[in-house]
Amino acid sequence: MFNSGRKKISLRARFRKAIHRNPHIVYKIAAVFLLVLYILTFEYLMVLENQPENANLVTAIYWATTTIATVGYGDVVFTSWTGRIFTIIIQVLGIILISGFLVTYVVTPWMDRVIKFRLPRKVSSGMKDHIIICGYNQLVETLIDELAEQDMLFVIVEDEEELIRELVYKNIPCIFGAPSDKQTLTNAGIEKAKLLIANKSDEKNANIVLTAREFQNINIIAVVEDRSNSKYLKYAGADTVVSPKWMFGQFLGKKAIDRLVSRVTGATEIFEGIHIIEFPVYLKSPLIGKTLKEVSSQQLTGAKIVGTWKSGTLSFDPKEEDVVRENSVLLAVGTREELSKLKKLTH
Repeated sequence: MFNSGRKKISLRARFRKAIHRNPHIVYKIAAVFLLVLYILTFEYLMVLENQPENANLVTAIYWATTTIATVGYGDVVFTSWTGRIFTIIIQVLGIILISGFLVTYVVTPWMDRVIKFRLPRKVSSGMKDHIIICGYNQLVETLIDELAEQDMLFVIVEDEEELIRELVYKNIPCIFGAPSDKQTLTNAGIEKAKLLIANKSDEKNANIVLTAREFQNINIIAVVEDRSNSKYLKYAGADTVVSPKWMFGQFLGKKAIDRLVSRVTGATEIFEGIHIIEFPVYLKSPLIGKTLKEVSSQQLTGAKIVGTWKSGTLSFDPKEEDVVRENSVLLAVGTREELSKLKKLTH
């Protein structure tokens, strides 16, 4: 008895897992169940309406499919109110059923295949002296703003489809592919590029650097998460290894010594021309109530908010929809001009 109970629980658990992994199974089961129900009900109502010649499986399937598809030909119809109401219900549910099926299993997969097929996979043959950036995040977003202002060519290499679609939508130069793949880097024009920035995880960056080092005339910068891995990335062939977290730590250390320092002149330079600094938001600041997306917009400041202090806790994962409040402290990255604009607005 006990074993039988355990088997039942196990089967239920497997069934739930199967549904969780494939939620469309429920949809298909429901569609089949409804179709069978329509067929049986049709045959029953036809008998009640004294139309026994139509109460057969072939006619029932024919009527059910044409009614569900809302293309009924009128050659098989109900004459009673019950039958007509039943037909209306099937037609309404059929629109929902067909629409859901087409969108879920036909239109969406087709659009995904088309979009995936059209994902950019190669830079133009005329691109040269550009920068290849492997990996995209907020720090890179700040960097490419600066590159765009200086009219420097660049291309983002990413292996995440959703991210590539977003970049294409924003009209940011990018290609889809694994950054550690030699063919992908060739498609990115590495033979004509002057700089490559590896900005993925430390493990992925090591593979990217090893692959990129096969091309001789390329300067490689690797962004490291754990500074203790710097030596391995240098062994792999990186010319320069930078650790933003370590730079953040240095910056925060300086702030701990002098918590009142908020001048742009005290900013820490993390890349050439790009600085990071902390700004407390004062009472009656025009930024209060605005989202971080609005604060970072080109119309307002152009500076990117990469961290926020909330209730004494520093978060390096701010959301664009987060709202600036009176007790907020913003950790911003940008050029001196952008940070100066932000400083004025925090007062």
